[in-house]
Amino acid sequence: MSETPQTMKMLPGDEIRQIMWRYADRYDIQMAVMGARSVARGLVARLVADGERATHEWTEAKNGLYQAFDESGITAAGLDTEYGGIIEGPRNLALSLLAFELSWVDGGASTSSLINNLGLGPIVEKGTPEQREKYMRACAPAQPGEDRKPWRAAFALTEPLPYVGVDTGVVSGRVTVARWEEGQEPVLHVEKRGRFLTNMAVANVLTAAVDTGDPRIKSSCMVILEETDPGVFDRGAPTLKMVHQLSNTHDPIFSLDIPASRIVGGYTVKDGVIVPNLTHSEIIEAVFSRTRVAVGLMTAAKLLSAVEPVIRYHRGRYRGAAGIEAGSPRYDLGIQMKEDAIQRLADVWATGEAATSLGFETARAFDTLTPVETQVLGEFAAQGISGRALMKALRKPQADAIELLGQLGKPEAERDDARIAALQADPLVQYVWLSALCNVLCPATKLWDTGHGANMLREAVSLMGGYGITEDCPGFLFYKWTDAQLEATYEGPEVVQRRQISVTMNNEVFLAQVDQWIAELRRQAAAGSGNGLDTLADGFALWRWTLAFIQSAKDAEGRPLSQSQRHGVLFPMADAISWLLAARSFVADIRELAAKGPEHPVVGPEIEGYVNTFTDLAHMQIARAVGEAGRICAELVYGYGAAKAEQAAEFQALRAKADAALAGARLAKDRAARALAQVMIPEALDYPQ
Repeated sequence: MSETPQTMKMLPGDEIRQIMWRYADRYDIQMAVMGARSVARGLVARLVADGERATHEWTEAKNGLYQAFDESGITAAGLDTEYGGIIEGPRNLALSLLAFELSWVDGGASTSSLINNLGLGPIVEKGTPEQREKYMRACAPAQPGEDRKPWRAAFALTEPLPYVGVDTGVVSGRVTVARWEEGQEPVLHVEKRGRFLTNMAVANVLTAAVDTGDPRIKSSCMVILEETDPGVFDRGAPTLKMVHQLSNTHDPIFSLDIPASRIVGGYTVKDGVIVPNLTHSEIIEAVFSRTRVAVGLMTAAKLLSAVEPVIRYHRGRYRGAAGIEAGSPRYDLGIQMKEDAIQRLADVWATGEAATSLGFETARAFDTLTPVETQVLGEFAAQGISGRALMKALRKPQADAIELLGQLGKPEAERDDARIAALQADPLVQYVWLSALCNVLCPATKLWDTGHGANMLREAVSLMGGYGITEDCPGFLFYKWTDAQLEATYEGPEVVQRRQISVTMNNEVFLAQVDQWIAELRRQAAAGSGNGLDTLADGFALWRWTLAFIQSAKDAEGRPLSQSQRHGVLFPMADAISWLLAARSFVADIRELAAKGPEHPVVGPEIEGYVNTFTDLAHMQIARAVGEAGRICAELVYGYGAAKAEQAAEFQALRAKADAALAGARLAKDRAARALAQVMIPEALDYPQ
């Protein structure tokens, strides 16, 4: 008789998470995470418990968040080390972890932290050296002996975003030339109305998108506004939000005169015309390509934070009732005696794990891309290569990246190791590969984590019964559920993310990456049966086939299904790939834990139990993801009518293979649910109710 497999004994702690999320060797990031946690489970939790979410006004108690951010290192985490920052190298993973820790307790507090980085984002990503130094130094926390208050930043866009499918040049703000005396720097006049701007109760500086309103200014741009600039700096009335009350939001009005040196990225003068070096859409694309990841992780944190409070509520549900004796199953397990309760909670848990894995993988991918992107684009700029010339210069690297992925998809014995090494050492190959990957992973994180995540938070609240909609609900679950509705719209609602994915998922390099994942998953599945990896490979293959079908098919009126405005076709495919990507990221984190965990001095002996339970959670999540992808693909293929009988037969075979690969998924769900009923939790939450 075989032994019962070991399962997770306690919910995962820092040692496990540091391995899974790849920062076990980064002491600076670990300290930043601990600082954020102390603020979240201390001050932030007290503010929520004390009812500070009950008012739209920015109170003195809420304002204390900023000092806590400064003292804990949260503010400095987003700055370059030479200007007061504390994180060496690219910071996407670190900032995402801090957002995750704060959102574990309250999303509004996390937003108050993140917005300073977003406000500085245009300057950090595209500002001149002088702009970067001035504003990062101004926003850095005061050091011992300094007599100054750090500045707070805000961001004024309220316009269309890249990939949204509308003209990104249409903006509401206008910039004109106020004065331009001979031999002097031009003075610009900015008219801007903000909408739903975070941090405006305290902001000293903000970056604003404006269009040209003067023939002497060539294009749109972003400008830097300061509260002391001449003119009107009206913060506006508080927005009457129903959620995220621990962030301040206003609809401000600006009518200010600023020097032309405040154009983000600088400018040149040609034939008496001010020519901004960068349009506002170019800057926004650089900023939002990264900051959406942290927003997705804010919702992911809420999902994982719900697991322990629900377990505690379920186990204690009948304690104290007449006839319920200590030590009896009803006393110890309560509602967890029932399969429905533990299986539904397992669904919430698996979703949270997959959402978190997807977000942190994307953050790490951006950290890898950032230095490569800086090097490559810097070299092209020095050579005067841009626009179509840049696209032409990247054609060969794209072909090389596809070749590299093809090599990596082969069994190790068949690979050309020398060729792989040469391609991996080429910065251009790395740039086009990582760019193609990040251009899909980023909107997929935002779309799936906040969209599906918000739906699953409703499930978590429902598992608390009537207690879930009370102010004293453990874990603040009702607040987290409602906050998630706003997070789903931050930095572009679902339609924006689907639009970007619908464009970028057709990149040949990304499709080569999907093929490489399929090959890798099949090899891993062969090495360990019953883990669901073959199911996930079949899901990707089904999606890949359906995309090829769409690219060649037409509807009953003869219109191609692949036209960019066929949202009813392309947007569901964006949803399908996002489901699959989240499951794959979770699998990758489990493999990292299985590889690195046994050597850990503290958790090594318990790794088998963690890996087993995580594998079961991943298996059930894979089943759900492939089920959703299969449903979407079937609706499109059959809904638009496969043109040829052999096409229909080919799809049927792929769909049947994916369905058959689901074998064992429900057994995995049974095991994961039973593990939930046995896992140990602390006597009380580590933050107040």
